Amino acid sequence: MTPRLIAVMGPTASGKSSLAEKIADALDAILLNADSFQVYRYLDIGTAKPTVKEQYRLLDLKDPNESFGVGEWVHLAQQELELAWERRQSVVIVGGTGLNIRALMERYGEMSGPPSPELRDALNQKLEREGLHCLVEELGELDPIAFARVDLKNPVRVIRALERAKSPKIQMTVEIPPFNSSKIAISIQTALLDERIDQRVGQMVQNGWAREIEQLRKMGFLPSDPGLRAIGYRAMWRAAEGEINSEEAIAMTVLETRRYAKRQRTWLRSEPNLRWLFDGPEFDLMAQVSNLLAIDLN
Repeated sequence: MTPRLIAVMGPTASGKSSLAEKIADALDAILLNADSFQVYRYLDIGTAKPTVKEQYRLLDLKDPNESFGVGEWVHLAQQELELAWERRQSVVIVGGTGLNIRALMERYGEMSGPPSPELRDALNQKLEREGLHCLVEELGELDPIAFARVDLKNPVRVIRALERAKSPKIQMTVEIPPFNSSKIAISIQTALLDERIDQRVGQMVQNGWAREIEQLRKMGFLPSDPGLRAIGYRAMWRAAEGEINSEEAIAMTVLETRRYAKRQRTWLRSEPNLRWLFDGPEFDLMAQVSNLLAIDLN
């Protein structure tokens, strides 16, 4: 039987990691991380990194002060897929960075190179001198598609989109073995997802997110480092430095996470060849996967 390559997608806190792990267990498959922030060491709690890391590939690859982009992820993912194919082993990909999965499975051949520190400094200086609206106008001229998708009130997101637009493109060949490939995504009602996001952020705090922030500070990392663009880290960092209290940091993180989930749902609506699962008290996700993909997961 041809090994399966299954990408499990969905908005943050939708339960895609739990579902992916169940599918992987049923198929004796390896799990491939596609989250661009779970590749960073020391960012465990705030990125909801799996607790049993041995099950996964492509975790803990970089320090928080190192850059990491879609091109590098695709290159590493291809290597893992080739190894799995040699063993005739199925692979389940899971992670919230939809561009990584799309670039791999749709064989994108052109990727943005890593942004230069000089470009980031120049954009930050322009933000201070001329304000966010000037950066927003520039993004609209350079990349109308990103302009329509990015949170234009978030300077970090606007600057990152400009970095991608201004960075040179890297030509690369995306080739993966002939797995039986599928992409599935969890659809969940907004109210239920918002409730799960609230619970998830609260659990992260209980699990010691503040201690994780303190450890990062002691290690000499800075809130401007690439890895600390992950949702919630800069708010929690501000709380650690006394700029805001913990309740404010939690509220900011919840709001930012909900906005991110909304952008993810918008992204997924345009995902090619995607099959939908429906989540809620009356739905059985594993049964839906079995029916959609015609595989026995018992």
